[in-house]
Order: sequence, then structure tokens, then C-alpha cells
Amino acid sequence: MTSFAPDSIVLNRKLPLWYQVSQSLRASILGRSSRDPLRLPTEEQLAGHYGVSVLTMRQALKELEDEGLISRHRRRGTFIEPDAQRGAPVRLLGSVDAIVAQQSGMTTELLDHGSAPVPAEVTEYFPDLVEVATYHRLRGDEETGEPTNHARNYVRPELAERIDLRDLVRWPMTKVLRDIVGADISRITDTVQARLADPETSRLLRVPLLSPILHYTGIAYDEAGRVLDVAVIHYRGDRFSFTVTLDAT
Repeated sequence: MTSFAPDSIVLNRKLPLWYQVSQSLRASILGRSSRDPLRLPTEEQLAGHYGVSVLTMRQALKELEDEGLISRHRRRGTFIEPDAQRGAPVRLLGSVDAIVAQQSGMTTELLDHGSAPVPAEVTEYFPDLVEVATYHRLRGDEETGEPTNHARNYVRPELAERIDLRDLVRWPMTKVLRDIVGADISRITDTVQARLADPETSRLLRVPLLSPILHYTGIAYDEAGRVLDVAVIHYRGDRFSFTVTLDAT
């Protein structure tokens, strides 16, 4: 039986290898064609493909199995779940301070900004608006200058009027809106999905086309439930992970 052929990835030793492998394989699974076979290569074959140990590969596969993307059968092998492509994204709820910390510590270049008709991908968040203010920024590692993510923000025009562009080079948008503009941000809802790099992301982040990335959407709300800002960020998959801590109290 022919096996599914996953994409390759250049591993970064700063992140856990099992995590990078699981994210690469996850992106390959979610981006597969319906004509691709469902059976995965053996653990040994996958370990050789990614250049990791069998134990590391086993941990990566367990992550995908826990997520419901694959199933493992003794003597038969490991198989992609047929409906894996329609799996739900991971959704996170974070405090404003947590989001500010997450976005800080990077160099930032403002690529462009202006007013534009509300894009189709965010119309559900701005039902009362015809236009929004848009900002596109490229962020990089402070030490090496290596690009790590590029972000687009869609902001309500009345808030954008009070934004100083120089602040956007120094601070995350969340901090600028809350601490400088004075916006009443009560909560932020995060959504993180594994995707494959499109041509723009490949060019800006200097990664291979169709390599794994993390696609993040952050929605900032005020006390009345009105959306103030929508952030759409593409992170390099070999540089970031997202962790959720749940308080049981």
C-alpha cells in the first residue's frame, strides 16, 4: 500500500524537536489532497525523513493522535483520519497583558498603512463599518534581525485617528490601543491554526513556499462586546509555540 508523503522541514534546535515535527506533519496532513493515501510511513521511516530519533517521532505522533488527526493500529500501521482536513482550530482566551507580552520583544518595520473597505475575512467583526484602518508590519528577532512574523491589523477608524505610527514601531498594537490611545479593551479571543506559507508569507519570512506556519487571529473587544481591532499574524512555524494554562479555581 502506498504511504502518504509528508513535507520536509529544516529543524530549529531552539524548539523541542517533537513539537516541530508534529506541526510539520500536521500541516502536511491538513494540506493534503483528497487523492493522497491515508496510510503514513512507519515510525522509522518518518524518523529518517525528519532526521530525528524514533522516540522523538513517537512523541510527535502521539500529539497528532491526541488531537484526532491520526489513528494507530497494531500491526496495521498509522492512518490519517479521513475528516482530519476539517478539524477545528485551537482557540485560546488570553488576558490583555498576556497578549502584550506575547507580541513584545521584536524589531518592527511598518510596511504600509491606510484606509480600505472592510476585507471579506473580517466583515463579521465590523458589521457597522464600511472602511477600516489597516496596518501591515514585519517583525524580526532583535539579535539576528531574522524575520519571524508579519501582522495585519484592522482597526476601527475612530481609534486609528489617535494612533502615532512611531508607537507602532516600538510597541504591539494591543499596548498602543490600550495604554496610549486609551481604548477600553476588556478581552481578547485568540485562534491559532496550522497552515502552509503562501507566496507573500514565504517572501516576507524567508521560508520555503508551503512550509508550515502558525496562522493567528486575535480579536480585541470592549466591555460592550464591540470589536476594536482584528490582528491577523503569520508566524514562522519553526520559531513559535503556543501554550495554554487553565486555572481550575
